[in-house]
Amino acid sequence: MEERTIRVIYGADGRAMARALLEAADAAAAIPRGAEVVLKPNLAVAAPPEQGATTHTSIVEGVIEYLRDHGAARIVIAEGSWVGDSTRRAFRVTGLDRLAEKYGARLADLKEDRTASVETPIGPIQVCRLCLEAEFLINLPVLKGHCQTVMTCALKNLKGCLPDGEKRRFHRLGLIQPIAALASALRPDLTLVDSLCGDLNFEDGGNPVPTNRMYLGRDPVQLDAYGCELMGLRPAEVEYLPLAERYGAGRMAWTPADIVQLNQPQPGEAHRADSRQVRQLARPVTQDAACSACCGSLIRALYQYRERTGRAYDRKISIGQGFRGRHPAGLGIGNCCRGADRAVPGCPPTAAEILAALLD
Repeated sequence: MEERTIRVIYGADGRAMARALLEAADAAAAIPRGAEVVLKPNLAVAAPPEQGATTHTSIVEGVIEYLRDHGAARIVIAEGSWVGDSTRRAFRVTGLDRLAEKYGARLADLKEDRTASVETPIGPIQVCRLCLEAEFLINLPVLKGHCQTVMTCALKNLKGCLPDGEKRRFHRLGLIQPIAALASALRPDLTLVDSLCGDLNFEDGGNPVPTNRMYLGRDPVQLDAYGCELMGLRPAEVEYLPLAERYGAGRMAWTPADIVQLNQPQPGEAHRADSRQVRQLARPVTQDAACSACCGSLIRALYQYRERTGRAYDRKISIGQGFRGRHPAGLGIGNCCRGADRAVPGCPPTAAEILAALLD
């Protein structure tokens, strides 16, 4: 697997998409023969993935199937939900308990795991030994908003590898420095990001934004920086990212040449926005056969526009393949709307690219 390559895939079948990403990266070639593989999803809360907070069970299933097909017999699904919630309950609510039984994988509640002290740039951090000593660790975060750190993805998902007492200490320290420091000490071998419908602005879900996308890479700092672009953020806005780079956890830089798209988003994959907040953001939008990837980028850009200007965007926006060959007034999103008065090209464009046009 290339160190700086980010592979991206679009669709609605998390199981098949996960397998396709792992096959494209030849992930099995990096796994030592006979190694125990630890999967670290995001189950911070006991909530269904459709609410935008937790890793989709179908993705975990696709990863397990790929691993088993390539000879991995010892697989562990490991997580420690946030303080005050039950990991075991999260396993039940998401169906990961049934999935583990189906495939003979082991469930590990990291709240019950032994810990080890690891030296970091800010001093020692207690880390659960199962993740720290994993022969091969696969991080399975959700790309979503966060009310304290702006976004959460690969680096922050590693906080689930801490005992509850250490999680509390991270919050007392303000999260930023300890998240960056942990990233320098706990390095997953592979990260596969669930960006199917991550929440707009809260870690515990409720405002899911369907984008029907997943991506995979090796450098979690780079993957988080790429996720910022997808969400309409500057990496520097997520303060632990430049700090993690300074601590040697990875590099934020990426170029279009680093991005390998396995396919293109398709129309008909768009979902109706169910939350009131997302519906409010979408008021100026006229949609005709749009795909989730474009719609998701647009919603995130509209949210960032409101955050930066203090007001909602109220001018006409068109999006979707139904606008091909037409000349709609206002702003057009994506290659399908090139004929608009102003257009943001791309298939799909990122939220950062759309935001720049909204602010222009």
